[in-house]
Amino acid sequence: SVQRLKRDPTGGGDGADQAPTPGFLELGQMHWAPSSYGFGFQETALIEGLGDAYDLGLIKAIGLSNFGPKSIRKVHGQLKNRGIRLSTVQVQLSLLSYEDYQREVLDMCNELNITVIGYSPLCLGLLSGQYSTKGTRRAVPSGPRSLLANQLLPGIEKSGLLDVLEEIADEQSASVPQVALAWCMAKGAVPIPGARNLSQCKSNVAALSIELDEAQIAELDAASKRAPGTVQNSMRSM
Repeated sequence: SVQRLKRDPTGGGDGADQAPTPGFLELGQMHWAPSSYGFGFQETALIEGLGDAYDLGLIKAIGLSNFGPKSIRKVHGQLKNRGIRLSTVQVQLSLLSYEDYQREVLDMCNELNITVIGYSPLCLGLLSGQYSTKGTRRAVPSGPRSLLANQLLPGIEKSGLLDVLEEIADEQSASVPQVALAWCMAKGAVPIPGARNLSQCKSNVAALSIELDEAQIAELDAASKRAPGTVQNSMRSM
């Protein structure tokens, strides 16, 4: 898939001096690792295709999504041999999706100077503070999300994670989802939350101004460990 990301349009490779092709895309991103669905033999050719698109000026940067640490290093090396920078890696990241896998991806990308994009940073709204299983506050998402909510919300509430988010939100004069997004940014990622309306969009943007201190980050980390982890993407590679 291709996503637009505001960044240095040169991508840092040898094609930096060529004029942009009309209609070029800022980022060409491979959304799944072919090895995750049994077609690993395609990966080299597909990455070469992205490299060709970059050299032709059709895309200005190359990214990956759902690639694990080993796969990231491999693709980084393949592109480096062509003088092209691997610019971004997208990973499922939130307070309910912060396991060894995410930490290893973050560490790898920090080592290789790759921007990390965190998707599902509010875990389908479960970290928005809108939902609860308690008494008169009971409210769960509608549709398919209700299955995940009914499965995870009791454990999330028991862990105290939502309470910690609310406390820190009060300290920061912010909202619960803004604190959840600020935590992702504190981990070195660029979160990409959804927005159903202009108000949510403005709230997401305002999260950029929130800077959590070390004690708040540690408190959220501890609550995250106590909370049940969400379902991980089955199509990610190692």
